[in-house]
Amino acid sequence: MTNSATPLTVGQALQRGSVLSQASDSPQLDCQLLLGRVVEQGHAWLITHTLETLTENQANAFEALLHRRLQGEPIAYLLGTQGFWDMDLVVNSATLIPRPETELLVELLLSLPKDPAIRLLDLGTGTGAIAIAIQRERPNWTVYGADRSAAALAVAQGNAKTWHPPGITFIQADWLGPIRSASFDVIVANPPYIEPLDTHLTQLRYEPRQALVADDAGYADLHAIMQQATRCLRPNGHLLLEHGFDQQTHLERRLLAWGFVNIQLFDDLNHQPRAIMAMWPGTESREETPA
Repeated sequence: MTNSATPLTVGQALQRGSVLSQASDSPQLDCQLLLGRVVEQGHAWLITHTLETLTENQANAFEALLHRRLQGEPIAYLLGTQGFWDMDLVVNSATLIPRPETELLVELLLSLPKDPAIRLLDLGTGTGAIAIAIQRERPNWTVYGADRSAAALAVAQGNAKTWHPPGITFIQADWLGPIRSASFDVIVANPPYIEPLDTHLTQLRYEPRQALVADDAGYADLHAIMQQATRCLRPNGHLLLEHGFDQQTHLERRLLAWGFVNIQLFDDLNHQPRAIMAMWPGTESREETPA
């Protein structure tokens, strides 16, 4: 911690960013963001007030944030917010941090007809990112967000109040279990799809594991949603799923086996397979799991 006998200036604090190079690809930016949060000022103020002296409380708070970032805690959790679409959403340890890749789902949903009768369900809504973005872009749609976590739903509801007039309905549900049959035109989900032994999980250790990891080599939740969607989608309704980079071909086969049609495959901005969309024709749902 900083000694009150040696006051820390803004300029000296900004130089502390070099210590974050072990934990971050953008150490100086992270340092500016953390310092800005502590002093409640933006980038322009920081670079024009380098001789300003931090109070002892500010210096100690800044050093504590630097230490947490050095340990690998995501910058979004330290700041308490994350940008997504045209919003800054509140995030905490109960929610995943929204990724830029997931904005692809919003873009794909906006490519659907603007029919005001559309009812959309965002499964595993987390921060509410997808549901809120869609409601802002399609205010005439009826939008629901579902999550099994009460803590995550509380975050989503707070974000919805900030970024959109009340209108989205949030429900606590384990995927589509309590959802009525043939009740939605669109179901979208960014479910857990990382297999339990994936080495990348060490980099994600601060995020809720239950929102990241799925049994059956990462497919358990994807399979459950596909099966349950055959009951809950209306005829000619759409299912849109985010998935792992190596899962697309398998999911395409499974969707075909369940009876979905018009399957479309999408890559993210990094040219990695990232999303799959299919139409449910309204036939009877299958009772047995397809091979």
